[in-house]
Amino acid sequence: MRQVKLGLWGADVSEVCFGSLAVSPLQGRLTAEEGVSVLRYAFEQGINWIDTAEIYDNYEQIAAAIKHHPEVRIVSKSYSVTAEEMNISLEKARTALNRDTLDFFLLHEQESALTLKGHSGAWEELRRAKEKGIVRWIGISTHAIEGVRAGALLPGLDVIHPILNYQGLGIIDGTLSEMLDAIAFASDLGIGIYAMKIFGGGHLTRDPKKAIDFIKSIAGVQGIALGMSSQAEVDYNLLLIEGQEVPESLQKKVRHRERKLFIADWCQSCGLCVEACPQGALSIEETAVVNLEACVLCGYCGRACPHFCLKIV
Repeated sequence: MRQVKLGLWGADVSEVCFGSLAVSPLQGRLTAEEGVSVLRYAFEQGINWIDTAEIYDNYEQIAAAIKHHPEVRIVSKSYSVTAEEMNISLEKARTALNRDTLDFFLLHEQESALTLKGHSGAWEELRRAKEKGIVRWIGISTHAIEGVRAGALLPGLDVIHPILNYQGLGIIDGTLSEMLDAIAFASDLGIGIYAMKIFGGGHLTRDPKKAIDFIKSIAGVQGIALGMSSQAEVDYNLLLIEGQEVPESLQKKVRHRERKLFIADWCQSCGLCVEACPQGALSIEETAVVNLEACVLCGYCGRACPHFCLKIV
């Protein structure tokens, strides 16, 4: 697998990052053991880094998968606001992953300079952790153009993980063209960029080659996070990334079916899912209602629901 360098001073990693949301309890598509098996298979194929987050609740699963793969790097993220909260998040990750030094740690879902200002305590704690050698590289994830632009100017930032796909699906504050300009701005500053949601939360899977080719055509993007939940999906995606022919038999195995957010009829209309949705795709009428065009199937709403009403099917 082709190796890339994340920005001017970042890590050398495989072009594909394993997006572990697809094997986490947050989406519930696999058992923990099945997820470990898929992760280990991906490592054997040359994928050498994993994207996760505190909210995914899968540190133990990842720890089991990397037990005999010390070379694998891990990106995690948290919503921490204060220094104290960030310190707790870092120690939780170090303990659960059984690693004294974390490879990457990001502020999760930053939207603008204002959002970053509100998380300044957490960011300064990340910087201190980097100085102490607790974390090697720090950064942000974002669904916003202004998040990319403001993040690029943060002192000490190494990497940005933005939403990006050829239709601009999921960008919360502007157009695809504006996002590309923001990414170019960050990249020119030497910041590492790896893209998320390149299939638009499943909306663009009918032409996966187009989705991948679009990302690979952008000079400022070095890596791609891909969610995979089977060995066949690993094989399929790696063939696409490498520009090779995908056998018909493999295409049939991973035929991308339509997926959607299911809302159970026992919804209590509490609104916690609406607050948790980064896309503004949910609203409350008599019960929670989803705008399928806006939903990117991240599953964050399901984690927020106290009555377990929401899941991706």
